[in-house]
Amino acid sequence: MSVVYWLGDRLYLNITNRCPNRCYFCIRNFADGVGGFNLRLKREPAVSEVIKALEEVMNRRFWAEVVFCGFGEPTERLDCILEVSRWLKRYFNIQVRLDTNGQGYLLNEGREVLRELKEAGVDKVSVSLNAHNEETYNTVCRPTFKNAYKEVIRFIREAVGLLETEVTAVDLPQVDLAKVEEIAESLGAVFRRRRYYFPAL
Repeated sequence: MSVVYWLGDRLYLNITNRCPNRCYFCIRNFADGVGGFNLRLKREPAVSEVIKALEEVMNRRFWAEVVFCGFGEPTERLDCILEVSRWLKRYFNIQVRLDTNGQGYLLNEGREVLRELKEAGVDKVSVSLNAHNEETYNTVCRPTFKNAYKEVIRFIREAVGLLETEVTAVDLPQVDLAKVEEIAESLGAVFRRRRYYFPAL
């Protein structure tokens, strides 16, 4: 299992396989990993194991950024993100990004998730919205939380005031990307289209 993996000059951290969504297009439905890295965790790594894995690769080459993004939703392990981010910022001058489904408040009730992320050193959040309305979101992402779509919108709105914020959507037949882009811009975020991954091709 890979805790650390890389694609080009970006270094990724795979800290959990848990996720409150069951997106029909998720790569986990078709493959065990990406880029030759197996991302199916037999168990979640302790913070010390994540840091040890980082120590082994941080000085190996130039990394443009470190990204919390694996086979699960990173904010399932908010405290791990915070501790590892603090460590990274203590020893390296590098951008730290969180790729998230935007359900951090639902997963960490009562926590000031975005403020804690900023204080720990996270520079940027990339939020997967993946739908132009709630009905489409429920169909495409199949969330386990009620009102998940509204909470994702709330997360984006609050993130814009604290961190560099990007909204993404996968190019799917059900999704009106132009409308998703309008939503992102209305919230003050940048929009990025993501291509659907076809593992069989």
